Amino acid sequence: MNIETDYLVIGSGIAGLCYALKVAEHGRVLIVTKGDISETNTDYAQGGIASVTYEPDDFETHIHDTLVCGAGQCDLAAVEQVVKNAPARIKELIGWGAKFDKDKKGRYELAREGGHTYHRILHHKDITGHEIERTLVRQVKRHRNIEILEHHFAVDLLTQHHLGQLVKKNTPDITCFGAYVLNLKKHEVYTVLAKVTVLATGGVGNIYHTTTNPSVATGDGIAMVHRAKGVVKNMEFIQFHPTSLYHPGERPSFLISEAMRGFGAVLRTQDGKEFMHKYHPMGSLAPRDIVARGIDNELKISGEEYVYLDITHKNHRDVIDHFPNIYEKCLSIGIDLTKDMIPVVPAAHYCCGGVAVDLNGCSSIRHLYALGETSCTGLHGANRLASNSLIEAAVYAHAAAEHSMSIIDSIELQKDIPAWDYEGTTIPDEMALITQNYKEMQQIMSNYVGIVRSNVRLERAKRRLEIIYKEAEELYLKSTLSQHLCELRNLIAISYLIIKHATARKESVGLHYSLDYPPLKHEEK
Repeated sequence: MNIETDYLVIGSGIAGLCYALKVAEHGRVLIVTKGDISETNTDYAQGGIASVTYEPDDFETHIHDTLVCGAGQCDLAAVEQVVKNAPARIKELIGWGAKFDKDKKGRYELAREGGHTYHRILHHKDITGHEIERTLVRQVKRHRNIEILEHHFAVDLLTQHHLGQLVKKNTPDITCFGAYVLNLKKHEVYTVLAKVTVLATGGVGNIYHTTTNPSVATGDGIAMVHRAKGVVKNMEFIQFHPTSLYHPGERPSFLISEAMRGFGAVLRTQDGKEFMHKYHPMGSLAPRDIVARGIDNELKISGEEYVYLDITHKNHRDVIDHFPNIYEKCLSIGIDLTKDMIPVVPAAHYCCGGVAVDLNGCSSIRHLYALGETSCTGLHGANRLASNSLIEAAVYAHAAAEHSMSIIDSIELQKDIPAWDYEGTTIPDEMALITQNYKEMQQIMSNYVGIVRSNVRLERAKRRLEIIYKEAEELYLKSTLSQHLCELRNLIAISYLIIKHATARKESVGLHYSLDYPPLKHEEK
């Protein structure tokens, strides 16, 4: 079956939905999402969305904080674009219906998080992402030009490869014509033809055992671009959130927002001692990479499985008012955070790399855009500044919408793409084969390509992963498509890219910390 549209948006978080709302005034939009429309990384975001709002904060300070956190690896133009356009995008979200917390005087109640000089984080309690997602979903469902396909999985991008041409990385003018999309309920693959395709598929957290990401975060967009011979960069920079709730067996790991440390919570070892000032002058408010490594080191020294986050010294009513979701979650497992310290451990949280894009969100493949965590804009550099990601998605969705609307009339649908070839495929005999490879992949990445790395660990990971890759590809070629098989294939590709990029970086910088290379001077301050 063929489906034709002007704009194909793959993913339904803040980036994809903001983009869809903007271009829907100028053409037909099809949103494809593999779960329910709200099952996204955006919906799980707790802390907030960063934007200069009140003095004494200003653009220059937000830019400076972002550059410092990015450890010298940021693209200045990208940083300036996001910071300076943030207030307009916040105003737009509010216009669509998003509600951010205000104080008794009616001013926005801004939070401060690690690495930020000033309070500049707009939030809705401790479920900011959920509030933004709720707002955007309501808007797209009302729009007459937007069609939503839930439980549809984008399998591969359509390029000249599907017209019988040999496509390599150095092939000029690789062009995207849409995507093959699997209907997960009917088990049919549709050929979706689009003038413009947008990847907003979120992050990659499920390559690790412990992650704050929902199960849908399997790097699908990045893997598809890699297979289509597009440019992917900076995949070595995987951010581990320092404080996920230590609750063995729960997946995804429940996030204890960084805003809690901004509110005054401090990290302690199990014997009650503060320790973060040994690693950074800002103590528990240091950038995430330093906090995560500090916790990791303390756990290695002590041999214990978690440290504590302590907020018991703050006003109890204020704590409950600011963090009701976290309070209820902790209480459900017997922890009263007004009286008890919270056991926490680092968890895979955010990918700073991704599909390389320019200031308009354009990838190296013509008519293909990448937004949000799927993209690598250069904003984050080697380490994401807290709460910069949601605003990056909104700003780049706007830029991509403006750019794609300016070229859409000059693009013709490519109607010669063949239908999906089912020939020779059968339903896999054993689901256990996929499940076991999935677990082995997570074990390899968690043990060898985590917070701290080394050349020996990376080489071992590469060798182990090659075996799983071959097994998964053999299974893929002879099996009918399923979500689990496609996700495994994508996660293996993502793991390969992380190992490849980590091996190539002969230094410790930001989120990439190798035992074989001393840290750069700015990381020792």
